[in-house]
Amino acid sequence: MGTKQARQKQEELFYASERTETPGHPFYEQLNRVLEQAGFDAFCEECCRRFYHRKLGRPSLAPGVYFRLLLIGFFEGIASERGIGWRVADSFSLRRFLKYGLGEDTPDHVTISRTRRLLDEATHQAVFTFVLAEVARRGMLKGKTIGIDATTLEANAAMRSIVRRDTGESYMEYLRRLATEAGIDSTDDAAVRRMDRKRKKKTSNEEWVNPHDRDAEVTKMKNGATHMAYKAEQAVDLDTGAIVAITTQGGAVGDTTSVQETLPAAGFAVAEQIATPTAKGQYQVHGPGMCEVVTDKGYHSGPSLAAMREMGVRTYVSVPHQPRRNWKGKPEQQAAFYANRRRVEGERGKGLLRRRGELLERPFAHQYETGAMRRLHLRGRGNVAKRVLLQAAAFNLALILRSITKAGTPKGLADLKIKLFCALWRVLAALSPLYAPTMSSHEISSAKSHPLAKQRSSSPPFSHCRKWVF
Repeated sequence: MGTKQARQKQEELFYASERTETPGHPFYEQLNRVLEQAGFDAFCEECCRRFYHRKLGRPSLAPGVYFRLLLIGFFEGIASERGIGWRVADSFSLRRFLKYGLGEDTPDHVTISRTRRLLDEATHQAVFTFVLAEVARRGMLKGKTIGIDATTLEANAAMRSIVRRDTGESYMEYLRRLATEAGIDSTDDAAVRRMDRKRKKKTSNEEWVNPHDRDAEVTKMKNGATHMAYKAEQAVDLDTGAIVAITTQGGAVGDTTSVQETLPAAGFAVAEQIATPTAKGQYQVHGPGMCEVVTDKGYHSGPSLAAMREMGVRTYVSVPHQPRRNWKGKPEQQAAFYANRRRVEGERGKGLLRRRGELLERPFAHQYETGAMRRLHLRGRGNVAKRVLLQAAAFNLALILRSITKAGTPKGLADLKIKLFCALWRVLAALSPLYAPTMSSHEISSAKSHPLAKQRSSSPPFSHCRKWVF
């Protein structure tokens, strides 16, 4: 199975003092201490035991190492598994983080991809839940007020490769057939393109699909471009910023549809952590579970508000500008609509909506912008969901590391050290005039009459000082 015990080796026949040891990165050393205290490797090996054979097969990748590799993708901002393999092979500190010696071969991208395909999505979900339990144990999960939002991720599939679902024709073959039916020369590409510009475009997901990634959907991105994409929707605790649940759907799935999957997942995730005590023996997770849901106006609709009300949660959904509606035959939707509007217009509702903009957009920036997951290098909804789950787990681990080291990434820790050095430098510069030696009037006049005074005054300022290089 590739466990830690199986990888133990006999000691080398030379003194340890003769071997060159490289110090580990302080961020990854602290992250390893957090994972070891939580029993991360033992949990991963127990979850993945059914996927490994005791005797048959090639030497496998340890489950704890595999999940650590995906965590490195978040902390180092590397999107592809090939890039993760290259970065690990090139870094001494990452080798130490993965517990690989200088003479050992690190996992390549083929081994990482093979292990990902071997482990199912439920196992990745179990690892995410394990990290969430560690967040709750450290008192960083409340679970009372949950914010839900979604973002689109560009799929590893091109629009030019789409084909018709019914006939299997490519887009250009389909246009040539339409041109022939309209009496236009189908061999004239310019005429075919002119016809395409004039006709009403209908590139719907019901008619078109990408043969290389059938789960990706044609989606209009936020910048106005149209791509094959996926949608990642996550629920965040608005008291602490921890990600409670995350789901993956096709890019064209509406918010009012996808929330019906994400909201119950968030409720179950919070309910599982209610009995988790903190290190001080106290229960920090809200006892009744999830009570409030905060979303933007994309989730606002009568059926959606009524469904969330039936789940027993109070909604704080931004109300878009709409004409007066006819509520005939829809008393449940009417009651949910006006109750939501009344709460949103209150002081607490306005405060929650402001907090939503802060704590819901920040995880997206860390996971998909600096985490380099805005464009995917995987295909298939299952593979995308596995990577997204580990990306969210890494973000929760970053919250734990931020509470310990005041930085959530290795780069953030380096920037923090620079800021501390600059702050100390400014303090010393402010205190230096207080300790400068004073001169009497007689000493000042004798200094001015010195033969070297003119030469000193003509020299450039600070020319006699030592030069500092940062």
